[in-house]
Amino acid sequence: MIRHCKNELPYEACGLLSGRKRKLETIWKMDNIEKSAYSFAMDLDQITNTIQLMEKRKESLTGIYHSHPTGLPYPSKEDILNAHYPKAAYFIVSLANQKPIVRCFRIQDKSVYPLLIKVINE
Repeated sequence: MIRHCKNELPYEACGLLSGRKRKLETIWKMDNIEKSAYSFAMDLDQITNTIQLMEKRKESLTGIYHSHPTGLPYPSKEDILNAHYPKAAYFIVSLANQKPIVRCFRIQDKSVYPLLIKVINE
């Protein structure tokens, strides 16, 4: 996820995450059709096709990620307004400093709730 975000600089990167039982297992790199350093949008057909591939793997959408190339790892007003999947975890990768910072949130009813990220190396 971080590598994808770095590779898309100077633009915001975006993608979907899938898995089972709240465990993220697969990263799906998506195209930022806005090609912007300050916003992102995904193609609806690409989202639909990716969700079908998730279902074939017996996985479901568990998260959505995007980068903030020069901003903090906190949802912008636009991020909050465009959060249409209340059950998904929203990951934001900040590339504003030398070391990337990743934060995770639940965005529901225009409110933002921080989530704890637990990394398991298997």
